[in-house]
Amino acid sequence: MAFSRVAFLAADTPQAQESLAALIKRYGQHDPKKADAIVALGGDGFMLEALHSYMSADAPIFGMHRGTVGFLMNRFDEEGLPERLARAAEVTLHPLRMKATTADGRKIEALAINEVSMLRQTRQAAKIRITVDGRERMSELICDGILVCTPAGSSAYNLSVHGPVLPVGANLLAMTPISAFRPRRWRGALLPRTATVRLELLEADKRPVSAVADREEVRDVVDVTVREDRSIALRVLFDPEHNLEERIVAEQFEP
Repeated sequence: MAFSRVAFLAADTPQAQESLAALIKRYGQHDPKKADAIVALGGDGFMLEALHSYMSADAPIFGMHRGTVGFLMNRFDEEGLPERLARAAEVTLHPLRMKATTADGRKIEALAINEVSMLRQTRQAAKIRITVDGRERMSELICDGILVCTPAGSSAYNLSVHGPVLPVGANLLAMTPISAFRPRRWRGALLPRTATVRLELLEADKRPVSAVADREEVRDVVDVTVREDRSIALRVLFDPEHNLEERIVAEQFEP
C-alpha cells in the first residue's frame, strides 16, 4: 500500500520534537484524521496515547523510537520512510472495555490497550471476589491488586508482576494478581478472549480500591467488569524484522 499522506505526532521532549521538525520538513504534514498513516515519535507511553487519541481514525500508526521505552516502537530513521511504511507488517489490536461502578453510584467506562488494573488505595490490602462469565471462580482474593491484560499489554505491567507473556495471536487474556496474600500460591489465570471478568470489592469502605484502564483512573470502585471489545480494531505497523509477535517471543528469553 502507498502512504502518500502521512501525519506526524511527537512527544513533548526535545529529541522527539527535533525529529518531528525534521520529518515534517522532509515529508510534509497532514491532518491525522485524513492521513493514510500516522507516525508517532516517542516511547511506548506516547504510542499508547496516540492509539487512544486516534482510535476512531482509519489510519494505521507506525511508531518510531524517540523515548525511554520502545517495545511498541520501530527504530528511528529519517531516511526511506515511505518505503518502510509500504513494506511494514500490520498487527490488529483489540482493547479491553472497563465498566466500573464507584461507591457513590457512578458508572464509568474506559478502554485499555494494555491492561485494566485494580490497586489498593490505602495501607490495607484489597479483598476481591472474582467471577468469570457469570461463574464465581474465587470467593476472596486478598492482595495489593489484580490486573487483566491483552496479549499486546502482557509484556508491560503484567510482566513486571510475574504474569505470563502472551503471543499476539493467542486469543487469550491474562489475569494476574499483584502481591497476593491469600491464596498465597495463586499466580493468576489464562482466559479465552471472549471471557467477561467481574471483580467485586469486598469491604470496600474499609479497603478502598482504584481501577485503572491504561491512562484513566477511577477511584473508590466497588465493582469492575472487563471484556475485550472486538468492535474496535487498532492497526499498528511494524518493520518486518521487528514485528510485535517476534518482540513478544524475544521478551521471554531476555536475561
